[in-house]
Amino acid sequence: MTAVADPASAAAEWPARLDVQALLESGWRPTPFHQFVLKIHSRCNLACDYCYMYEMADQSWRRQPRRMSRPTLDRVALRIAEHARVNRLPGVEVILHGGEPLLAGPDHIRYAVDTIRSAVDPDIQVSFHLQTNGTLLDSVFLQLFDELGVFVSVSLDGDEEGHDRHRRRANGRGSHATVTTGLRRLTAPAYRHLFSGLLSTIDLDNDPVATYEALLRFRPPTVHFLLPHGNWDNPPPGRVPGSDAASYGDWLIEVFDRWYRAPVRETRVRMFSEIIRLLVGRPSRSESIGLSPVAVAVVETNGGIEQVDTLKSAYEGATSTPLHVSRDSFDTALLLPRIAARQIGRRALAAECRSCPLQRVCGGGLYTHRYRSGSGFANPSVYCPDLFRLISHIQRTVTKDLAALKHSSRKRGDL
Repeated sequence: MTAVADPASAAAEWPARLDVQALLESGWRPTPFHQFVLKIHSRCNLACDYCYMYEMADQSWRRQPRRMSRPTLDRVALRIAEHARVNRLPGVEVILHGGEPLLAGPDHIRYAVDTIRSAVDPDIQVSFHLQTNGTLLDSVFLQLFDELGVFVSVSLDGDEEGHDRHRRRANGRGSHATVTTGLRRLTAPAYRHLFSGLLSTIDLDNDPVATYEALLRFRPPTVHFLLPHGNWDNPPPGRVPGSDAASYGDWLIEVFDRWYRAPVRETRVRMFSEIIRLLVGRPSRSESIGLSPVAVAVVETNGGIEQVDTLKSAYEGATSTPLHVSRDSFDTALLLPRIAARQIGRRALAAECRSCPLQRVCGGGLYTHRYRSGSGFANPSVYCPDLFRLISHIQRTVTKDLAALKHSSRKRGDL
């Protein structure tokens, strides 16, 4: 039976009582939001069994309007423009999300993009991205995205068997054929420049290399492998909390070795690239790894300002805040304890993580995966052994190659 956290108890867990005023007095300052996820449609035309929106703890989608209204979009646009102007941001990124955002329809998507672009000061660059399951991608949408400059990422879990095991319609039919049809349209010469990559949720029953090579068929510029959402109360499939087994780490190592040893770089795998960046001392650009401040705000279809939406997998109300675009600024959201906690780096880590030699690279893993009732998010990731094994493997591999390169350079007299 799936454990369900009591929302009242969760409200008192870490970081609900984080003293933001004390942080400010110590010299800490919040990082402005530079990425805004707009839930322009709250429903989906698929019924993926691992979906954090519809199949996990938080069922608030049932109370959301199906589509973000135009008056709400008007307010969102003004709030984004205000935040960018007040914080002197050179640019912001807007992600059109759902549910399935294409259910909002082309006219509504055009309105959203035009309204936000018109509201934001002309010297501030606004980039638009849309994340879709790909089943509705057709020439009407693609022509619109080409006109508006909207980049598109698609969810695909590998070959037909691997994809259709979980990504099905409500009637049980698989979606792979429809998704790949949409991908072929997107990757045709006329629209390939809009293709920003693939998102693929890991299933341990799928062969890792075969899965990776099935994704490569579409020549994606980026592949983002996602660990299935879960936590210490409700662990992901195949993960036993407290066990040293690292099945997900082993799965990813097989993909890493195939990707890293390819004679030419076939794509960027986001997780691997970020780990390598961190190992050589550069900051992370992903919330799933490293200690960089998370600078993402979510706006629900009703205009509520929320935390990162994957937290819906933890407990009912995990993403909610008392804020709304009709009355509150995004700067106000930055000072909420639960949002500030995502920006204070090492201070947000559990004691076990702070003593780990890989803490700066791992960063405690994705915040969502740290939840345990009673202690909230003050825990290591439920994927701790997997992350440790993967990062250690990448570290050994890269260190060995750098040493070999240095030795070779010395022999040639380059050093």
